[in-house]
Amino acid sequence: MYRPVATPDSATSRGGLPNDSGDSVVTLDQVPRWIDAEHSLVHNNGDSAFSSSYFPDPLTFKSGTDTGDSGSVSKFPVNHEVNLKIYLWRGNPWNLEVDAVVNSTNEVLDEAHSSPGLHAAAGPGLAEECATLGGCRTGMAKVTNAYDLPARKVIHTVGPKYASKYQTAAENALSHCYRSCLELLIEYGLKSIAMGCIYTEAKNYPREPAAHVAIRTVRRFLEKQKDNITAVVFCTTSTIDTEIYKRLLPLYFPRDKQEELMALAKLPADVGDENGETVIDARKIRIKPLPKKVVSKPAKAPFDLPVSDVGSLRRTSSYLDTFLDPAFMSLIKDPDERRLEQWEKTVQAQRGWNFANLLGFGEIGGAPLSAAEEYSLHSRYLSKAKSLNLSEIAEMKIVYRGGVDSEGRPVMVVVGAHFLLRCLDLERFVLYVVKEFEPIMQKPYTIVYFHSAASLQVQPDLGWMRRLQQILGRKHQHNLHAIYVLHPTLGLKLTVFALQLLVDSVVWKKVVYVDRLLQLFRYVPREQLTIPDFVFQHDLEVNGGKGLIVDPRTKYVYHRP
Repeated sequence: MYRPVATPDSATSRGGLPNDSGDSVVTLDQVPRWIDAEHSLVHNNGDSAFSSSYFPDPLTFKSGTDTGDSGSVSKFPVNHEVNLKIYLWRGNPWNLEVDAVVNSTNEVLDEAHSSPGLHAAAGPGLAEECATLGGCRTGMAKVTNAYDLPARKVIHTVGPKYASKYQTAAENALSHCYRSCLELLIEYGLKSIAMGCIYTEAKNYPREPAAHVAIRTVRRFLEKQKDNITAVVFCTTSTIDTEIYKRLLPLYFPRDKQEELMALAKLPADVGDENGETVIDARKIRIKPLPKKVVSKPAKAPFDLPVSDVGSLRRTSSYLDTFLDPAFMSLIKDPDERRLEQWEKTVQAQRGWNFANLLGFGEIGGAPLSAAEEYSLHSRYLSKAKSLNLSEIAEMKIVYRGGVDSEGRPVMVVVGAHFLLRCLDLERFVLYVVKEFEPIMQKPYTIVYFHSAASLQVQPDLGWMRRLQQILGRKHQHNLHAIYVLHPTLGLKLTVFALQLLVDSVVWKKVVYVDRLLQLFRYVPREQLTIPDFVFQHDLEVNGGKGLIVDPRTKYVYHRP
């Protein structure tokens, strides 16, 4: 698919900056480093190759222009070791033979919203792997193989939408995109990366402010990690972006003292913190010293107080209020009081539900969790799940993704007969459930539960179910549309009733019992479900084949004529 470039000259254009060479492979030694680019950006005002009526050069000498305060200290001093790692390339990143290329995409990582031409160059394998990643949040990044590209990996990241009202949030999210890509580069033991413009016109992000964020974030990252990265290639595909980068690179990567001094007068007022992120001073936490209280002493006390009374007088609220902000103190609760309240809630809950444990329902007592506690619990489990290889749980096919229901909501399938409690690590299973449910429960979704032949297996108690719901959190409770239960038994219905009564009336009242496959297909189309063979057989045995015919080859179900 790719052919090597014959000579470096064939891949270069004006000013020593490479142009897009179609589908040719371009190696790093064919791309000039930033330090090797001509200094005509600074010293040659008449060169049409570097001048632009729309984007004036911020480092161009002008008569009467102040060259900066010689006493000021540059926030981006000359750093030759860092400059050696910077390249500027006019062309698509995936034509470069580097360790990783960056793909600007959307939250679902689909081909339609990815960098134009990337999937076509990489081949169908890239889209297939992206579909298994479970999406990606704005400002974050994920890694896949590069397939037919000359690179080793593709790092996918989601840029933010821009609105002037939320400018700071957009800047910091964009900064996090670039930083996440560089962090993953190091995490995977890679050394070189080609980065296109993550910001897109579709998300209304202005080009030049975004370029400032991109360049300064990379500069700050390389200052800390220069020993772990050999090359960062800024890739542009338009003349406008190329001109912007040529003008802004000297501000953050000055090549000599003259550029450094000129940059002092041209840099924006806000160049971010040590990571390149924008900081709003008004949102910083300030700790002020206690004011000095000058208390005038009377010449003579009218009467003497007992020692105990003097101590209590000094501890009155009116005295303390002169030192403490009442609005701040109202947010603080004594630690002993918090522990006492938590203990009382726990005791009260245990007194109410001890009988459930005696009936074999498990431990469903304990104080209910607050929204913050549930969020913290879910975050811990999700973080741990992402760090583990849970392939042995996935192979059991207890929980897996389906298609969509009749109204377009994503479907999660649960197979009760595959839940083999005696040979299943419940803790790892919970981690797998949290990881699988996370991408789909961000919006309304549906669960299909096949109870066919599941009554033969030992099932977990209500206490475990309650704990699982706490870990999934309130977003699961809110966005769950329905639980369609196929082939329910009397025992299962009693269990669901107990769950409604003792665990969560909101979630378990969304259960819809379905006796036949054909009834289930009214809610979830047949082609949207992967159904185990024994479910078809069980349906035939239970219903006597009434109203349906099963194709033994395709397992499709048809109405009996």
